[in-house]
Amino acid sequence: MSPSPTPPAGAAGSLLSLRGVSKSFGAVAALTGVDLDVAAGEVVALVGDNGAGKSTLVKVLSGVHAPDAGTITFESREVSIPTPAAAQQLGIATVFQDLALCENLNVIENLFLGREMRALRLDDVAMEVRSRELLTQLSAKIPSVEVPVAALSGGQRQTVAIARSLLGDPKVIILDEPTAALGVAQTAEVLNLIERLKERGHGVLMISHNMADVQAVADTVAVLRLGRNNGVFDARTTSAEELVAAITGAADNVVSRRAGKARPEAGDAEDAAEGAVDAAGAQEPADDRPERVAPGGLRKGAGDE
Repeated sequence: MSPSPTPPAGAAGSLLSLRGVSKSFGAVAALTGVDLDVAAGEVVALVGDNGAGKSTLVKVLSGVHAPDAGTITFESREVSIPTPAAAQQLGIATVFQDLALCENLNVIENLFLGREMRALRLDDVAMEVRSRELLTQLSAKIPSVEVPVAALSGGQRQTVAIARSLLGDPKVIILDEPTAALGVAQTAEVLNLIERLKERGHGVLMISHNMADVQAVADTVAVLRLGRNNGVFDARTTSAEELVAAITGAADNVVSRRAGKARPEAGDAEDAAEGAVDAAGAQEPADDRPERVAPGGLRKGAGDE
């Protein structure tokens, strides 16, 4: 049975709060009256099917699109985010799915691209020191800050992109599909990185389609369906099939049916075992006297005297 969605938390305890945010593109309503809360030191997973409005919401928060209606509250004050630069100055950093890294540049050059430290000329030493500090804080497994990004794995590239977002000392970090197209080991590395961001007190908004990743690191799961809120759930007590039901809008789906089949089968096996024990107990006790073999090879039972 699906739990009743918990209502959105009040803005008073939230670092970032959205109320009634709507956005339309012509006749298409991408977002309608969306509410969302992200607290400091909390990982909020935003999930939904394709076309649910996740990317539009991310672009509203990162200053790409201005909302048509609704309010955005940051640190208990109402704000507007007209441009990506305004989002960064406010303290909201976004790591998009494509990462926006230059493969021909090394780690240091990617971290400070467009934000170079300079007085009369580039301060290479200061940038290298700052790069090492950031990667050390994240416990990043990068072989060298001077290696080209093209030589890094997918998880390491994600680490570089997240470290770059920390240069402006943001309070909220938005991660758009951070584990997409990553292997098992690389996914674990990125999930550990998200945990470290949480430990450092950052509010993390993670957009994902992977229910296992969501349940591994998220504290709260916010579901969007057709551009509207369809529930806010506690990640620790909500099952994957319940989240899928909220995403699809139907409790009867392949995930729930498969989970439903597994439970009766386990119960049937237990019942069969108990029935076998009962049947064995109900049988007449066997006569322990051995059979005798008569001359000619005929067997005589105990009662054939």
